[in-house]
Order: sequence, then C-alpha cells, then structure tokens
Amino acid sequence: MELTPQQPPRAPGPEDSFDTGLPAPDVPPPDPASLAEPPPPSMRTSLRRAAFGMVAGAVLVTGAVVAVPDDDTDAAPPVAGPVSRAMTATAAGSPASLADLTALIGDRQKWVGTHPSDAPAWAVLGSAYVERGRRAADPAYYTRAEQALKRSLDVRPGEKGNTAAWVGLASLANARRDFVTAKKWGETVRARQPKEWTVYPELIDAYNGLGDRKSAITAVERFTELRAGVPALGRAAEMYRDRGWREDALATAQDAANGARTPAEKAACLARLGELAWERGEPKEAVAQYGAALRVERGHHPSLAGRARALAALGRTDEAVRDYQAALAKSPRPEYLLELGELYESLGLDGDSVGQYDRLRAALDRGTARGVDESLPLGRFEAAHGDADAAVELLRAEWERGHRSPAVADALGWALHRSGDPDAALEYARRAVDSGGQNASYAYHLGVVQRALGDYGAARRHLEEALRTNPAFSPLDAPLAREALDTLGQPPAGGPADMRPAPEPEPVAPQAPQQPAPAAPAPDSGGVPAPVAGPQGQQAAPAPSAAAPQAPVKPSPAPSAAVR
Repeated sequence: MELTPQQPPRAPGPEDSFDTGLPAPDVPPPDPASLAEPPPPSMRTSLRRAAFGMVAGAVLVTGAVVAVPDDDTDAAPPVAGPVSRAMTATAAGSPASLADLTALIGDRQKWVGTHPSDAPAWAVLGSAYVERGRRAADPAYYTRAEQALKRSLDVRPGEKGNTAAWVGLASLANARRDFVTAKKWGETVRARQPKEWTVYPELIDAYNGLGDRKSAITAVERFTELRAGVPALGRAAEMYRDRGWREDALATAQDAANGARTPAEKAACLARLGELAWERGEPKEAVAQYGAALRVERGHHPSLAGRARALAALGRTDEAVRDYQAALAKSPRPEYLLELGELYESLGLDGDSVGQYDRLRAALDRGTARGVDESLPLGRFEAAHGDADAAVELLRAEWERGHRSPAVADALGWALHRSGDPDAALEYARRAVDSGGQNASYAYHLGVVQRALGDYGAARRHLEEALRTNPAFSPLDAPLAREALDTLGQPPAGGPADMRPAPEPEPVAPQAPQQPAPAAPAPDSGGVPAPVAGPQGQQAAPAPSAAAPQAPVKPSPAPSAAVR
C-alpha cells in the first residue's frame, strides 16, 4: 500500500530509528513545570483530534483485548489525570491542552512498547504526533507520526476495519499541506463509513486547500449533522467567513464561545472572535478578544500572534514585537516569522528584518526536508521580498498540482505582477477576490494589478475596498494602498465624460411634392379650366378667376432692434 504517494523520497535520518520509549528526536523530555501553562490549540485545529479521539476511548476499554486477546493480565490499566483528560477532550472533538497531549503521547509510547500488536494504540500515537508537530511547528513529529501509522496498518489494514489509521494519514497529509493525498484518505474513509464523523474535519481542510469550496461546504454540513457542538460551530463560523458572511460568522463564533467548557476550548473560541474582529478592521476589539483568550490560557500562541498584529495596527509597536517574540518562542510558524520581519521593516529596523527573514528561510528549509510542502509561504516571501521569478515558478507548480485555493491564487497573481507580467496576474488576482472572503490584502493586490494595466476606475474601487475592509491590514502594504489611491485621485465630477454616448442626429423628414392648385373654369369652357402650357412642356397652373375673391395681404412687421 502506498501511504504517502505525494511525498518525495527522503534521506534516512536519526528519527528513522523508532524507539517508542523515547520522546520525539528533536524535543527534550517534557518538564512538568514548563507545562503548567501550556498553549492550547487554535480553533482551526481543534477538530483534528477527532482523528484519534474516538479510537483513544476505544483503547481505554478494549485496546488490550485487541492486542493480546488471550491474556487478561496484560489489559491496559485505567488511566487518570492528564491522559484521561486528553482522551475525553479528543473523544468529543475538542482541543486538549499541550500538557495533556504530551502525557497522552508518553502513555501510548509505553503501551505499544509492550503491546506492539495493538493497531488502535499505534493509530492514537501517530495522530497525537501529528497534532503535537502542528502545535509546536516542529515537522520532526510528522516523521514519527508516519512511522506509527504505518505500523498500525501493518498490524491491521484499513480494509479490515482500521479506518482510524487512514484518518490519521489524512491528518498527516493536511499537516504537510499535501491536500491531494489528504483528500484521497478522507474520501476512502467516507466511502466505507460515511457516518464516521472524525474524517470530516480532515476533508474540510483538504477541500479548502484544493479550492473546492462546494465540497468543503458539503463536508461542513455533514459534520454538523453527525457531531453537533462547539467544534462544529467553529467549522461553520469559518465557512461563513470564507464566504463573506460576516454577520453569520460572528454570531456562530460567539455561540461556540458561549458553549465552550474547557480552558483550551474557550481560548480557541475567543481567539477566533479576535481574528474576526481583526479581519473587519476593529483592532481594539481584536486586542480585547485575544486578551480574554490569554487570560484563559496563558501562552496561547495564536492569541499572542493575533494580538501582536492588532497592537501594531494601533501603533503600539513595542508591545506588538513583545507578543510576536512570545508567540515564536511557543511555535516558530513561518507566518509569525514573516509578520514580525515586515513589522521590523516598516519601522526601519532593516537589520532586524533581515535577521527575521533569514530565520524564516531556515524554518521553511526544515519543513521541506521533513516532507512539508512549503511552496505557498515561500512563494509569498519571495514575491514580496526576494526573487519574484522564483516565486512564480514555485506557485505555478502548486497551482498545477491542484492546490487552487484563494490563497494560492492571490500569491500567484502577486508574484506574476511583481515579475513584470500584470496581464497574466489579473486572472489569478480576480479569482482570489471573487472567492467572497472580503480579504483586504487580496483586494489591494487586485487594485495594484489593475492600476498597472490602466484600468483606473476598477483599481480605485479595489484599493478603497481594501482600506475600507481593514485600514491597517499590513504594516507595509496598507500605507502603499493609501499612496496608490492618492495617486489615482478622485473620479471626475459627474462621472466619466464618455459615460453617456452622444445623441444621434434626428432624421430629416422628406418634403411632400407640391400639387398644382386647380384653375378656375373659363367662361367659354363650361366650367372646366383650360390648361396653360408651362415651360418645357409642363402644364402651368391656370390663372385665378377674376371672380375669385383675393385675401388681403398684410404688411410684414418691421424687424426688432434685437434681431438687428
């Protein structure tokens, strides 16, 4: 069975020596003191625990029976504390705290070390590795996840009921941004078990990554039918936002926050409210929501990065830098690295920005070496700060691969414009804006492309849309959007001169031919007028009869002084 057909071959590394009794190769053993205030996951990843949550519950009850059916003494003892909390959270499709997730990984490592034939336990371990790697932005966990999921399928193939391992492979592919493979595994599970709710979050992410909005909406609706609750509300809120339905997104996200029960779940929901506030250009509200999330879960890195973004928009740049650095200490994600580098650049701190961009390149190189598709973040960076031609090559390959999300369309359009081809850029920039998400950055890029093509009216409209949507959408690009709009100026009063076509001249009516008046009868002709020969043989009109009365002729009035 080909588990990851889209992944390139990789040279073996030290992580290939799989030791279930040890933590991940690049991560030291967890310090309980350092895990006292763990950063919870974002709402976007909260449903991914569904890929191993239900299986984890099954492991608690029947895992030992599956592994060693004839020996009751080897049954897994009941677990309590953080492992139990992690299993309870994941069984509900909710986020677990980082400390609990780490405890779950340690527990399953020990268990499979003595029960290597427990397929469900291997699936739980593999899926937990995926989530841990996603939280820490450490792709080294993905290699270990792949090993564990392969081991699970070796013990029990997916065709014989081990669909949990297939769901884990879909989650792994999404984490590596291999959406084609994620779709393959997700649809395989759905075809066999259409009511397996754990697969639908993975299908939603895969369809969104491929730009298949219709299928993503269908998957959200099905997930909501099968698993109503806070996780489903979060997915619905994201769907509404992506369609541009801001009021529905806000109301649904608020319902999710109201229904959240655990601190990790509450923090994720509040962070989503902060994100929605930021996207609609309300940085003060965003700061408040992110602050509330951080009071619930101190160290929540999505909230730290989100608050940094909003603080920068408010001019509180020192605090923004502080929050970005705190977020990067928790999770060195490429998007955080790029945002902090651009903030430094906007402040004129060129040395700091260059150093930040170097860190970004190093992080992307690490991800690529571990099988992560980094084409989109690398293409964005190269288009804005590096080699635009290289960005075009990267993003064209991404597009041809089937990754046709609005994000890829926008990045490819911007790269084409920056490389000097605005004609080709226009198609992709329009596609990104037409996705309906009301993204200020997309509108800005389209407006700049249209200005380069001389379509000034459309350019003005989209630049205004960008600034109206979020006046501080980027510390670098928002000032450029205002400058471009000022350069275009205001439209002429009354609209363009050629808005109405000139009226066509009225047709001249043809004159009717004049008919000769009848002549009076001559005395000797019995009342019949005698024809009179006219010039060139034409008959002239008869002379008026002497008996016919003549109307008096009125003298013409004298011309007025105005006519003179």
